[in-house]
Amino acid sequence: MAKITKKHLLRIGYEAGDALKAALVAMQHPAYEKRGRQVKLQLMEDVLFEPPRYYKHEILGPVAKLLEPEVPDENAPIYPDLTEKALDYHVYGADGIEPGAMKQMEIAARLPVAVAGALMPDAHQGYGLPIGGVLATENSIIPYAVGVDIGCRMCLSVFDLNEKYLDRYNYQLGIHLKENTVFGAGKGFDKPLDDAVLERPEFGELAIAKQLKDKAWRQIGSSGGGNHFVEFGIVEVTDLENEFGVKPGKYLGILSHSGSRGLGAGIANHYTKIAMERTKLPKGAKHLAWLDLDREEGQEYWIAMNLAGDYASACHHHIHHRLSKAIGEKPMFMIENHHNFAWKEQLSDGTNVIVHRKGATPAGKGVLGIIPGSMTLPGFIVRGKGASRSVNSASHGAGRQMSRVKARNSITRSEMRQQLKKEKVTLIGGGLDEAPMAYKDIHTVMARQKDLVEVVGSFQPRIVRMAKD
Repeated sequence: MAKITKKHLLRIGYEAGDALKAALVAMQHPAYEKRGRQVKLQLMEDVLFEPPRYYKHEILGPVAKLLEPEVPDENAPIYPDLTEKALDYHVYGADGIEPGAMKQMEIAARLPVAVAGALMPDAHQGYGLPIGGVLATENSIIPYAVGVDIGCRMCLSVFDLNEKYLDRYNYQLGIHLKENTVFGAGKGFDKPLDDAVLERPEFGELAIAKQLKDKAWRQIGSSGGGNHFVEFGIVEVTDLENEFGVKPGKYLGILSHSGSRGLGAGIANHYTKIAMERTKLPKGAKHLAWLDLDREEGQEYWIAMNLAGDYASACHHHIHHRLSKAIGEKPMFMIENHHNFAWKEQLSDGTNVIVHRKGATPAGKGVLGIIPGSMTLPGFIVRGKGASRSVNSASHGAGRQMSRVKARNSITRSEMRQQLKKEKVTLIGGGLDEAPMAYKDIHTVMARQKDLVEVVGSFQPRIVRMAKD
């Protein structure tokens, strides 16, 4: 039996206390006796990052409830209830969005600080703000509307190598992925690369960042679990007037999707608790508690969030550097964009706001980004059109049409293998919860946001690396 110790739980972000003790007890339950250590740690990390998801779980419920913030003291500011009527916001592809996500967006649109919002066509239910939700607020920031994986992003490197290269060196490229990427809860490289982001003064000035610096050093250049991936594939540039200065055609590409690892999760959990202590909201909206940017804790979170975003970018650059070195080529160009973040922007009427994009891509006029599909369907390089109704945003992917539990229970390994074989995709790692069938059709999603972005090119996955099931 792979035993989980106090040291393991502290490493993935638990703090000493009753929740940690309860987690140790839960991992000794017979139901987990035959599970590997990595599986157990991934599960406990999920509980830590999203406690509400496990409140009713027979074994993990007590742990989740102990992770809830303490009841605010009587001197904490009390804000008014939600507004009676939600502000107007546009929903893209409403017929493809589950009721739970629509309800969450409706609640967010009734926050007293909300100014504008939109729901993207890949939207599905999350925690606090739905995945695919965009919310602009006045002088305030909502940690849970940014999300746990702060600054999660896409990064694409394109090389002057044609698709024949990928066919010829398919096996070797798979080996390069195995040797140069690391996935999973608490995982990191034995010898991480140095990076200037780790020398930032915030690691000495912010208590939470100082506490997480060692973890940030260990995990830099690595990827999490779930839907995080690194892929080799074929990039097709279709726009004659592209910004990259390359001829339309097909090229080798590396595409990655991951975020700020334990650093971002620790920052998110820390400031979400503070927000919920400072802002008392009705039960259905409590995870949308905000921090005032005129107060010290709001300013601290803003600084910490930006640090996590820059760290996430550095992680991608390490991945791409390692793989570029492995194939002995330098990329012609690189594109990256992030979601799970908040930006200071202006609405079309000149109002200064904080725009939260939880699982949504910035799509201001002329802004480039990548919207992935699934492990078998293409992703797209896009150029934003600056649509004010979408608050200058677009989807961040195809979006889930099945929950992880439903995918595991309804998709078989055989079905997944057949789909991969049909699309000529090699998969390293990956679980049934990430099977292509668990996601919406990216072509349908793109059709629903043609007013938001124009397509500049595409990326077809061929060799996909993800965390183990």
